[in-house]
Amino acid sequence: MLTNADIRRMARESLRGNWVQAIVACIIFNVVLLVVNLIPNVGPFLQLIIGGPLLFGIYLYFITLIRGGKPALADVFSGFPYFVSTFLLYLVMSIFIMLWTLLLIVPGVIATLKYSQAFFIMNDNPEIGAMEAIRQSKEMMEGHKTRLFMLYLSFIGWMLLCVVTAGIALIWVGPYLYAAMAAFYHDLKHRKDMYATTDFNSIPV
Repeated sequence: MLTNADIRRMARESLRGNWVQAIVACIIFNVVLLVVNLIPNVGPFLQLIIGGPLLFGIYLYFITLIRGGKPALADVFSGFPYFVSTFLLYLVMSIFIMLWTLLLIVPGVIATLKYSQAFFIMNDNPEIGAMEAIRQSKEMMEGHKTRLFMLYLSFIGWMLLCVVTAGIALIWVGPYLYAAMAAFYHDLKHRKDMYATTDFNSIPV
């Protein structure tokens, strides 16, 4: 199993030679959400509407990068052909996480970790529904929630740098974090697929 240091190294290697386009992809993603959110009266509602398709797109961009492909900036908008399923996934995840957070912060964090792979899973299986993507994410994250939490914590220094630089460092930290999240999913899925295809009856004991 890859360590978090391995995950971060994989993220950096995937970004080598691809930094500029990855930064532009993140800027497009964030600017669209920001502009929509600033629309008077309906901004937050519109953000809820388009948040799912945009998350699908930015996740597709970085998982393609991690897998050695050549993502395009247009991938950021690739979730809109799957508008219904991506919208429902974003909506259901938001409701579930909000409800768990109303109980206590810790259950909210755990729920966020459980559902963290759902958009990556939907990227690989666009035909599945929101609840199935969430179910598979919860199953995939069994025994790995602490590992992902520690990966997030390892970015605290970078986040502090973003604060110190008034957000300027986020230009580089954003793509790095998304690439690390994609690398984490890629490792989990690779191991799950290996386990699923292993014929344990053929292993001598």
